[in-house]
Amino acid sequence: MNTYSETRAVLRLSGSDAREFLQGLVTNDVARIDHGLVYTGLLTPQGKLIAAFFLQAEGADILLDAPVDVADGLAKRLAMYKLRADVAIAPTDLKVSRGTGAAPEGAWPDPRDASLGWRRIAPEALPEEDTDWDALHVAAMVPRWGRELGPDAYVLEMDFERLNGVDFRKGCYVGQEVTARMKHKTELRKGLAQLAIEGAAPVGTEITAEGKPVGVLGSQAQGRALAYLRFDRAKGEMQAGEARLTRVPG
Repeated sequence: MNTYSETRAVLRLSGSDAREFLQGLVTNDVARIDHGLVYTGLLTPQGKLIAAFFLQAEGADILLDAPVDVADGLAKRLAMYKLRADVAIAPTDLKVSRGTGAAPEGAWPDPRDASLGWRRIAPEALPEEDTDWDALHVAAMVPRWGRELGPDAYVLEMDFERLNGVDFRKGCYVGQEVTARMKHKTELRKGLAQLAIEGAAPVGTEITAEGKPVGVLGSQAQGRALAYLRFDRAKGEMQAGEARLTRVPG
């Protein structure tokens, strides 16, 4: 199994236009990097997620911490928007570490939820803690890339507002119109939810209720699970493979 640092890749954005460049593209306010990590996403013009990632200031540069399987494609997508901007986008050998104990030098609190501890970008990865990350993510309802979160998700359905991943006051960005419309003019009919679970089933298993598809099962730990659900059908007992599920109120 890969270590956490092996599942992450760090891009460096440099140049006099780096901040302004990202500010016009991503869902969050890039100015927040002056105070810590920024959790954000890049969307399609139709408002669907391309990638979710963290931004961190390093001097005048910006470090972008993304899932390793999307980093190359993300760099290419960002380069498409560069035009004449003074921005360079380059891969690095930097390593990402995380933990819930005492934060080491250079670490920042995870902006999504305090229970997720700290994150650190440095030349070398730190030893991994014996932490049940599944349990932390499920309890805090924080979706992860490759589990609950992936391409084509709508960020509001994945609770980006609650997780400090979107800013509705920052101005325009790619996919902003669709995201703002979902925020102000519609009631979400689908989205992230926490379930009580008896048994287990693989991540990605279809959830059904009375024989109808309801959603998709995500991470599971300590009798709880995350899922992407169609809310109008997610009532009473549901099934995912051999597992039985009920929605947790709230």
